[in-house]
Amino acid sequence: MRKEEEEDIVVKSGMIDPIPINHTTTSSADADSEAPPPPPPPSILMSSRNPDAIFSGGGISFLTGNQNGSFNYGYSTFKGKRASMEDFYETRISEVDGQMVAFFGVFDGHGGSRTAEYLKNNLFKNLSSHPDFIKDPKTAIVEVFRQTDADYLDEAKGQQKDAGSTASTALLLGDRMLVANVGDSRVVACRAGSAIPLSIDHKPERSDERQRIEQAGGFIIWAEGDKGTWRVGGVLAVSRAFGDKQLKPYVVAEPEIQVQHKMALAQVVRRNRWVVIGLKHSQGALAQIAPPAFVRARWSDAVALVQGIPNAEEASRRLITEAYARGSSDNITCIVVRFDIEQTH
Repeated sequence: MRKEEEEDIVVKSGMIDPIPINHTTTSSADADSEAPPPPPPPSILMSSRNPDAIFSGGGISFLTGNQNGSFNYGYSTFKGKRASMEDFYETRISEVDGQMVAFFGVFDGHGGSRTAEYLKNNLFKNLSSHPDFIKDPKTAIVEVFRQTDADYLDEAKGQQKDAGSTASTALLLGDRMLVANVGDSRVVACRAGSAIPLSIDHKPERSDERQRIEQAGGFIIWAEGDKGTWRVGGVLAVSRAFGDKQLKPYVVAEPEIQVQHKMALAQVVRRNRWVVIGLKHSQGALAQIAPPAFVRARWSDAVALVQGIPNAEEASRRLITEAYARGSSDNITCIVVRFDIEQTH
């Protein structure tokens, strides 16, 4: 019998000015229910869902097979200057076939929030139900991403307006960490104070992406605007996404996956300390620090912001507030995972 149960332990929330911040915590079993406030510490701060406020939360868990290892994670999400909120996110700590699985995902919608919300509700559920999820997670991820996209498109047939979403995910399973990305949100690790990209943006101007699109019969063109960008069919500024039925088969939900195995994962949790999921390359967090040619410098600055913050939720809020303060005009959502490993000999 496949078993999934959440094991989140809620950590204390605080407030950062000048942006108003409301804090929420969710359970995968019932995301809309409000638990009575427990005696401090720790405490849970609950409030109404003000669309102009930052929502944040988080939890902690132990690493499988390591009694001296744990990680804490935090998420923050903010509508920012956009008229509507199109971002969704998911954080899950579950048991699947007797193994602890941690899943973190940020879904950046475009053309509406419909696709991003669908991914929040279905992507991990479909992944954890795949028959080969535990023994061959990389193959399972590829197949589930494709099938989830197909299922969404089938469900959205009656919708007049086209919509889509990127997906940046990180999966902790046994001695592996698998990062799967579709679109242009980022997954970045902190290694010895340096920013190490764990995902690559899917942009139309990438030579391999342009070739793939043109071989499928599509095209990309330069679209003038406030900043100007290459777009698939003159419409979409990312070359891979869920949904976007009018741009199939040029825009696909085929993930690129990076796998950290046992030795590399040990290095990650002892030296990286941080994995940041969901920050955007262009209009999102810290985009105004440097021009596009200096991507690594921008992310190093992001790492410097959170390196000295022990609580992952606080770190995620710090990134959100900094992005907003530096002029981000987009929805802003990120997840931060902090690893704590006690060295043993």
